[in-house]
Amino acid sequence: MRIGVVFPQTEIGADPAAVRDYAQAVEELGYEHLLVYDHVLGANARSRPGWSGAYRHTDMFHEPLVLFGYLAGVTRRIELVTGILITPQRQTALIAKQAAEVDVLTGGRLRLGIGIGWNEVEYEALGEDFGNRGRRSEEQIEVMRALWTQDLITFEGRWHRITDAGLNPLPVQRPIPVWFGGTHDRVLRRIASTGDGWFPQHGPGGELEEMLAALRRYAREAGRDPAEIGVDGRVNAAQGGPESWTEELAQWEAIGATHVSVNTMGAGLSSPSGHVDALRRFKEAADAWARQAG
Repeated sequence: MRIGVVFPQTEIGADPAAVRDYAQAVEELGYEHLLVYDHVLGANARSRPGWSGAYRHTDMFHEPLVLFGYLAGVTRRIELVTGILITPQRQTALIAKQAAEVDVLTGGRLRLGIGIGWNEVEYEALGEDFGNRGRRSEEQIEVMRALWTQDLITFEGRWHRITDAGLNPLPVQRPIPVWFGGTHDRVLRRIASTGDGWFPQHGPGGELEEMLAALRRYAREAGRDPAEIGVDGRVNAAQGGPESWTEELAQWEAIGATHVSVNTMGAGLSSPSGHVDALRRFKEAADAWARQAG
């Protein structure tokens, strides 16, 4: 099971040196991937009575693919992961181009996690339809994979038209792995038929195990080996300590997770170095657990 980190989007700040130092530190600690959340715009909750969204305009978000272009030049081996990129609010060919470029600049270190999002404010501002976002995302995957694997494509779909054109350069990975966020049954079926992996939004327990059983059943029905579909769980370092962290790692491993990402946001850490210190403690606990287990 590969252990990575959740980039502390809302707490890292805007100093490029701090972003660089954080990424290099977690790579040096031996973490295997860096996962980044995505939001283009934040809404002003004061002008929206009853606003219930998780984020607003006061929450900072670095744009993932631009960030990865920067991190490509300051890291050497850590995998860069979008967890998730909200694809239906973006132009598909442009996502494919940017993802291919990141993959080239990192030597094949991109894992593209995608989802449909919840924030209608962003869709409005970006000029995309919020209502059909799930259906469009399925066609987006088909288009992106074609662009990543062929010199030229001609595609005529419901929402996309490409006539004898292609990307250059093509990515190192052909195609780039596509993972999904979300918990709806439609999402699980989408993962089972076309996805390389899943980011669950639940911790280990009965509800998650029911969804995993459904996902694996859908995969078999689609003629796929469920073992081909990765699972990237989350552990919140703000909760508990070494004993509870390793217990949760063991739970994720027991249900077949291939990856786990450690989140340090919400722990009251006051600086990027504070996040690194927390991740150092977590890594020490995780390494001790791995030695004992194996």
